[in-house]
Amino acid sequence: MVYQAFYRVYRPQSFAEMSGQHHVKQTLQNALLHNKTTHAYLFSGPRGTGKTSAAKIFAKALNCEERTTNEPCNECPTCISITEGSNTDVIEFDAASNSRVEEMREIIEKVRFAPSNSRFKVYIIDEVHMLSNSAFNALLKTLEEPPEHAVFILATTEPHKLPLTIISRCQRFDFKPLTSSDIIERMEIVLQDAQIESDEGTLKVIAQAASGGMRDALSMLDQVASFSGDSLSVNDALLVTGAIGEDIFYRLAKALQEKDAGTTLSLLDQLIAEGKDVSRLAEDLITFFRDLLLLRTAPNLKDLLELVSADSRFEELAKEFDQDTLYSFIDILAKTQQEMRFSNHAKVYVESALLKMIHLEPQIASIQSNSLANENPDLVNKVEQLERTITQLQQQIQSGVQVNPGESNAPQPRRNASKSSQSIRIPTGKINEVLKAATKQDIQAIRENWAGMLQMLQKSHAALLDEAEPVAASADSFVLKFKYEIHCLMASENPSLRAGLTDALNSRTGKPYEVIYVPEESWLKVRSDFIRNHGLEKQGDNAGEENEERVAGEMMDFLKEAEQEVADPIVAEAEKIFGKDFIEVHDD
Repeated sequence: MVYQAFYRVYRPQSFAEMSGQHHVKQTLQNALLHNKTTHAYLFSGPRGTGKTSAAKIFAKALNCEERTTNEPCNECPTCISITEGSNTDVIEFDAASNSRVEEMREIIEKVRFAPSNSRFKVYIIDEVHMLSNSAFNALLKTLEEPPEHAVFILATTEPHKLPLTIISRCQRFDFKPLTSSDIIERMEIVLQDAQIESDEGTLKVIAQAASGGMRDALSMLDQVASFSGDSLSVNDALLVTGAIGEDIFYRLAKALQEKDAGTTLSLLDQLIAEGKDVSRLAEDLITFFRDLLLLRTAPNLKDLLELVSADSRFEELAKEFDQDTLYSFIDILAKTQQEMRFSNHAKVYVESALLKMIHLEPQIASIQSNSLANENPDLVNKVEQLERTITQLQQQIQSGVQVNPGESNAPQPRRNASKSSQSIRIPTGKINEVLKAATKQDIQAIRENWAGMLQMLQKSHAALLDEAEPVAASADSFVLKFKYEIHCLMASENPSLRAGLTDALNSRTGKPYEVIYVPEESWLKVRSDFIRNHGLEKQGDNAGEENEERVAGEMMDFLKEAEQEVADPIVAEAEKIFGKDFIEVHDD
């Protein structure tokens, strides 16, 4: 007889033989017991958790000839034929290889025919998420209104890929990953029936490597049995599954604790040389330090340990590590595991993580504070009070409050932060220099090219300068007034806008103007101060009095004209192209 793998030979044939999934078994058995079965079921969950096995058991229970309870008898011709896969009324359909709409239509056409020798015609569609959209649409109407003799059981590992219209017409059962104890219990039954000796450590290694899947566990058990023969050992299980033994973990943890980088990296290189997968190694290290953290914080929950045993040496090792250090180790390894997914140099990431863990500074402050609190609680209170007082004094000094030595403990009002630090600094000196050398020809040249210059800028920069206006210009600089201070601040602190504005003006006028940014309120103040100061200056020497009065008068007239003359940039551009004689401006 051809040899069959363990997961095929020892597939459960009744609900009692199923491992785990108690919520699924109880619901289905109650439905069978009270004749409240429905027409469509959806079994979803990770691979190897019993979805297809539960579907076959449920199909046998529905059609069992001798069923008097909620379990199939597995002895009647119907149960035997379903177990052997020869019953024509229980159809297993693999959607992964038959995803086209033609295959689904062929099934739907045969649904209306009554079962040949059973109560129900059961359709088990495995990997149902692989069906095409057309196949789902063809199945939809049949799921909604099937014949009374038809039952559909859909199995999938990716339920999120199913249309909601399909899911809403099914009773959904979510299969959960099996626990290590459930897997070990099932493997013990298999080994006892196969007359193979083993210890609990070997089965624990296999259960950890299976990651909650019974099929994976039985496959690895079959492989270890083929490698070892009639007696299984922990070393054989570690070699076949690629897992790491407790001794290696213990030596690695001791090297990390002693900050021995050489031993740590040598152990890592040894594991990789033995063929250990680097990604699996990072995952196992996270689980190992999780077990140490569990032994340190909750030593009574030894049943939850996954990698290490409740040995006295690991209990002592857990006490030697600080709790915060273990948390840091897990964080470092978790980040490393994420970064390794996008790199071809996984070994380098694990080496870097181990070196970070070696150079991690211990939480000395917390340890010292705990010991100090145990020795002298009053001293701790005085230190905390002194720290609070120093913090208050530092805040008062930073906020500018005058501190009196006799009133150090009294609360001082804190002044609000100065708004000047958040506003723009007005370059009054540069503006005055521009005003001294300002001419009407310069400001007109700027205003005539302003509209064309805005079109050369980016849209975001042009929008920011939409309400800005040139108000005074000299031969190499001009003052740009903004209606709102926030716009002025944004423009002055934007390097790309400043560079773009200078380049645009240079290309339009042929001069690399320096732009001086000023809000409207500040501009009015600087201009009035300049006019007043200029008026005081003309009261100087009598010899130059007439000349100074003439210059001051021209300057004041120019400033008033520059302030009042707000040329429309579009009109200015039109006048430049067609000439003033051909332009008439009408206000709507």
